Amino acid sequence: FTKCCQESGLLMVVKCRQENTALKDCLVGYYSDPSFYEECKAEYLKQREEYRATGIKKKRQKFTQNV
Repeated sequence: FTKCCQESGLLMVVKCRQENTALKDCLVGYYSDPSFYEECKAEYLKQREEYRATGIKKKRQKFTQNV
């Protein structure tokens, strides 16, 4: 889908319908899986807990560790 959008520019709305449908079907498949949903939820809650404790977003934590 991303490649199609990059190649199509503004016409992506029309040209990438098939890829968009395939992407949506794939995502619905994953998010309707209860175990995958719980895994994502646990990861999000962990990141939120770290942010609340430190006040630093995860992306910024990675950047500051590399410097």
